[in-house]
Amino acid sequence: MTLPHCGSAVFRVINARLRGIDVHFEHGGSGPRLLFLNGSGSTLQQVDLLLQPFRERFELLAHDQRGLGRTSVPDDVPTMRDYALDALALADRVGWDRFRAVGISFGGMVAQELAVTAPDRVERLALLCTSPGTCWGTEVPLHELGPGEASPTLMDTRFTPEWLADHPADAAAVEAFAARRGGSPSRGPARQLEARRHHDVWDRLDRITCPTLVAAGRWDGIAPLDRSKAIASRLASAELRVYDGGHLFVLQDGRALPEILAFLAGEDDGPAG
Repeated sequence: MTLPHCGSAVFRVINARLRGIDVHFEHGGSGPRLLFLNGSGSTLQQVDLLLQPFRERFELLAHDQRGLGRTSVPDDVPTMRDYALDALALADRVGWDRFRAVGISFGGMVAQELAVTAPDRVERLALLCTSPGTCWGTEVPLHELGPGEASPTLMDTRFTPEWLADHPADAAAVEAFAARRGGSPSRGPARQLEARRHHDVWDRLDRITCPTLVAAGRWDGIAPLDRSKAIASRLASAELRVYDGGHLFVLQDGRALPEILAFLAGEDDGPAG
């Protein structure tokens, strides 16, 4: 199946058998090679609009992670290493020896695991609203939160009822987030949350030597700013940028996405303003 995007660029939507599971992914475009890693519970369909700017600038590779969307649910319980090895197998499938990577939230955890596992393959890295693992500090226990238990202030610590009453766009984002968590997680998402609970890359972060952008939302309640500061402190070639927003700062702060795209393209290596 092919999907036209970005004028003449064509993105192919493919299913491939990798590491014992059927992986659903898209690949296409032109420019530097970029692997995109989704956040918790997210599928290609759900992040389609977010992917569009990346499609326009890169040869993009993105997939439904194991157990999500149209990728099959394996019988075994995966670890974060499994998600990272899936991504590396996908890069192998399209013939990429080296590439750039961007990971959002849970995808940022996968990106860290991937980069410490195969540092020679990652040319440039962007880690967005993510964490180095529970070994560094207490994590928000998303794996324990039932439907309706996730307070809006997790998304953004400013999101009190009074704030949301005065900011309808933020209220709509909260409603969309709540709708996605409107029932008990199915087996795939539940296993992803379990892998998140055991994520621990802190002692291995110094293996990452490529240029790295660590980006955070100032009011993020899921991946607080101190987590991003901790990641940046362990990397030899990292820059921390803080944006006006919470866990969805990429959508909240108009500076964020253009700066992330420019960094990944190698057009912006200067300090944040």
